[in-house]
Amino acid sequence: MIRFHDLRHSHASILLSGGVDLVKVAARMGHTSPKTTLEIYAHLVPNNDYDVADVFEMALKNSVTDL
Repeated sequence: MIRFHDLRHSHASILLSGGVDLVKVAARMGHTSPKTTLEIYAHLVPNNDYDVADVFEMALKNSVTDL
């Protein structure tokens, strides 16, 4: 039996494996932070740079407050 969660996970996995930008996948999945997506799908993202995700997350937070 295929669960909805399995389809969701497959969708994100296919996108990341295909080179779709982590931020775009995070938004599509409804994650509030790309770091969340990276933690779940790190094995699919080249150069599992958690520190890079942290820097990017801070930049996103700052840009949202500047709007």
